[in-house]
Amino acid sequence: MPLNVWVLVAAQALAMCTAPFIIVMGSIQGRALASVPELATLPVGLVVVGTVLSVKPATWLMERLGRKPVMLLGALMGMIAGGLGVLASWTGLFPVLCLAGMVGGAGLAVVHQYRFAAMESVEPGLAASAAARVLLGGLGAAWLGPEIATLGAGPDETYPFLSSWLGLLVVQACALMTLFLGYHSGRERVREQHATGGRPLREILASPLVLAAVGAAAIGYAVMSFVMTATPLSMTEMAGHSLDDAKRVIQLHIVAMYLPSLFSGWVTRVIGLPRMMILGLLAYLVCVILAASGISFHHYLWALVLLGVGWNFLFVGGTALLPQGYRDNERFRVQGLNDMLVFGSQATASLSAGAVFAWLGWSGLVMVAVPFLVIQLALVLRWLARDRALKTLEPGGADAD
Repeated sequence: MPLNVWVLVAAQALAMCTAPFIIVMGSIQGRALASVPELATLPVGLVVVGTVLSVKPATWLMERLGRKPVMLLGALMGMIAGGLGVLASWTGLFPVLCLAGMVGGAGLAVVHQYRFAAMESVEPGLAASAAARVLLGGLGAAWLGPEIATLGAGPDETYPFLSSWLGLLVVQACALMTLFLGYHSGRERVREQHATGGRPLREILASPLVLAAVGAAAIGYAVMSFVMTATPLSMTEMAGHSLDDAKRVIQLHIVAMYLPSLFSGWVTRVIGLPRMMILGLLAYLVCVILAASGISFHHYLWALVLLGVGWNFLFVGGTALLPQGYRDNERFRVQGLNDMLVFGSQATASLSAGAVFAWLGWSGLVMVAVPFLVIQLALVLRWLARDRALKTLEPGGADAD
């Protein structure tokens, strides 16, 4: 793999820390500062809102300025989020905590574009492997983010989580320096054509292939975020587990999200994208069954591990499939729209997790995911049916006679 890919792996490990960091402590600090329990997960949900609102500006700027300047801006937004979190911990103001989540999400919108930058740094046949390799950086984030989150969580802390947010600021500064010194923009393809070219987005989205690709990433991310956001709250508030137990579950969940990236590029070549997506859906289904059947530490642990594996297969599968549905002059528009739909779905899921947990409890919350798994299965089957039908009409196909 080219050097750019490995630089992006390292930058992902650092810059992606914002996500697990806020997942571990966002709802707990939110519960302490919010006026009502239903708002406890709002800072976590607003991370995704910030991502959604920033995806389109990020891709627009990348098309015109190049990827590197916007990547540096994203790391800077992560640093600002850390500073706002310090202020929220110092003042005890819930709105400032929510703002820190929003700004952190803006930085993550840029981090999520790393995978496309990696795919453009390699030959087309290695694109899925490059995207999966960059996602491996999430393994570092899986360990580092929660560790930073618990730095200032002790009972004797005068300003709970203040040193945690300081730690996040330092890590984001390291991400900025990694990108500044290591990433080279020589292979970027960003100024060839602007977003005015290509087909209308409505026509592109009418493709069953594109719908299956977007659905895999969007539904995969939404279900994962919905269950994961409520997990620390469920473990500590309902099941009586410690914050360290919740931290370990989230860490291992995020490891399970990114560790399959070691071989998921190979899996796509061996069994194909459709089977990979279906395996992801099966992992989600077993996760739901396991989570609904008990509240012991191991029920949470293995349910969240399966949730992570299912997310990886769906997200990598959708990311690898999407370029087959657009032309080169459409790529920034389609990539931007894809991520808006993906993280819009995730935002809805994250924002609703606290309220759904308060109304339905843990078992009811995880069962809400089932209809969405059925929808994604239907999208994959529709794409396969359309693909089969087109192949039979090609010269040499079954109907060629």
